[in-house]
Amino acid sequence: MENFKEKLLIIDFGSQVTQLIARRLRELNVYCEIHPFQKVTEPFLVEFSPKAIILSGGPASVVDESSPRPPMAIFEMGIPILGICYGQQVMMQSLGGKVERGQGTAEFGRAYVNSEQSMPLLKGWFDNGDEQVWMSHGDHVSEIAPGFEVFGTSANAPFAIVANLSKKFFAVQFHPEVHHTPKGAKLYQNFTKLAGFSGDWTMGAYQEKAIEAIRAQVGDKKVICGLSGGVDSSVTAILIHKAIGDQLTCVFVDNGLLRQGEAEEVVTMFRDNYNMPFIYAEEKELFLSELEGQSDPETKRKIIGRLFIDVFQRHASAVGGAQFLAQGTLYPDVIESVSFSGGPSVTIKSHHNVGGLPKKMGLQLIEPLRELFKDEVRALGHELGLPDSFIGRHPFPGPGLAIRCPGEITRKKLEILRKADAIYIDQIRKYGLYDDIWQAFVAILPVRTVGVMGDSRTYDFACALRAVTSVDGMTADYYPFSHQFLGETATRIINEVNGINRVTYDITSKPPGTIEWE
Repeated sequence: MENFKEKLLIIDFGSQVTQLIARRLRELNVYCEIHPFQKVTEPFLVEFSPKAIILSGGPASVVDESSPRPPMAIFEMGIPILGICYGQQVMMQSLGGKVERGQGTAEFGRAYVNSEQSMPLLKGWFDNGDEQVWMSHGDHVSEIAPGFEVFGTSANAPFAIVANLSKKFFAVQFHPEVHHTPKGAKLYQNFTKLAGFSGDWTMGAYQEKAIEAIRAQVGDKKVICGLSGGVDSSVTAILIHKAIGDQLTCVFVDNGLLRQGEAEEVVTMFRDNYNMPFIYAEEKELFLSELEGQSDPETKRKIIGRLFIDVFQRHASAVGGAQFLAQGTLYPDVIESVSFSGGPSVTIKSHHNVGGLPKKMGLQLIEPLRELFKDEVRALGHELGLPDSFIGRHPFPGPGLAIRCPGEITRKKLEILRKADAIYIDQIRKYGLYDDIWQAFVAILPVRTVGVMGDSRTYDFACALRAVTSVDGMTADYYPFSHQFLGETATRIINEVNGINRVTYDITSKPPGTIEWE
C-alpha cells in the first residue's frame, strides 16, 4: 500500500517458493511486495522507493547470457540487499564474482551449514553447532565478488553464506523461507532489523490506511460490492462501509453454485447484523443454463466471471449509477493468476475476480484486500469486529461448486454434491475438527462406478473428500483424519445421498496439487 513508507521489494526470478519469502516478512510486520524482474526498472525503483531488497531464487542459470538479471541500479541505492539461491548467484555475477555450472557441487534437499565467522545477520544461528538448511541449486558460486567475505559453508557450497558488511549486501545459497530451514525466520528477522524496519505493518494500521485510500478513491461516488458470503468479500464490504457508509450497496448473487442453505445464511446474517444497503440477486437460471454441459475448468471460470460482471453491471445502474465495483481479491489470487510475458512464472489458474473489468462495464475496481494473505484478512476481520464464528469459516471459492464438479456440470450433480458436502461438514463439526482444518469440501468426480446395495447393482458417482491445513492457502497439507472418521463419513454419504456409491479421500499436498480440484 502506497501509504506505508517502510516497504521491502522482493524481486522475483521465478522460484516456486517466492511467496513464502513474503509470508515470512509479513509475519514480522514488515510490508513487502513481490514484483517480477522484468518490471523492476530504474523508474520503478524510484517510485517504489524500497527500504531493502530481496532477490529470490529461480530456475534459470546465470551462466546463460539470456538469464534474468536485476538492474545494476539496485546495487547503487545504498540499501541492504539479500540474495537467495539464484539471487546469490546473480548478485555475485553482477558484482564481479563468478558462477559455474554443477560439476559435482549441486545440492538438492537437506544440508548443513558450518559457521566461518559471526555477523549480525546470523544472530541466533550456530548457537548449538551446524544449522540445517534447504538447498536447491545446480550451479554454484566459484568466486565471490570483491568486498565479500565468507561466513558459512556447506559440503557442496564453499560460499553458502557471504556478505559485504560495509554495503550491507548479504547472500545465501539456501532457502531460508521454507520450513526445512528451521531458523530461516530468524535470518529474515535479522535482515529486516539490519535494514531498519520498525515493523509497522499491522492490521490496525492497515485498516486506517485502507479507509483513507478508499475515501480518496471514491469521493462522493457510489460503490457496489460483490458479496459471496465468504470471509474475503464480507471483510471487503464491512471495511468499505466503514469508510463511506451508505454510498456502498452490497449485491449478493445466488448463482445456483452455493452450498446447502448458504444463500439463506448469508442474507440473514447481513440483513440482521449490518445496517447497509443490500440486494439479493436470484440468478440461478442465468448461471446454470450457460454452465450446463461445460467441462473445461478455464471455460467454467470465464463464464462465471462474465456473468457476475453482467449481474453487477445491471445492479450498478439500478442503484443510481455506481461507478465502482468492490471485490475481495487477495494477494494469492493475484500471484497465481499472473503469467509474466517471456518470464519464468506460469499461470496456475485464472481467478474469476482477477484481470480487470470489461471496458464496456464502465466501473472502476476497488480491491482493498489485494495485498493481503488470508490470515491477514482474518486479522483485519477481528479489527473490524466480525464474530469469531464468521471469521473462522472455511474459504469458499468465487466459482463455487462449479470447480468442485470436474467435468460436465449438471443440476443433478450439483444437488448430489450439496448433500454430500453438508454431511461431510456436519461430520467434521461433530468430531470437533472444524477449526483445525483450513478448508474441507467434497468434489463429485466425472466417473461412475459399479457398486452393490441391498443385493442390487448400482452404477453411481464417486466422490472425493478433501481437507487441508494451511496458513495462507499458498501451501497446504492434507488433514490426517482417523480411519474411524473416514469410514463413518463414507457410510453416511453412501447411505444418505442418492447418486453416490463410492467415497475416496484426497491426500495430495499443495504443491504439487492445488487445494481445489479445478
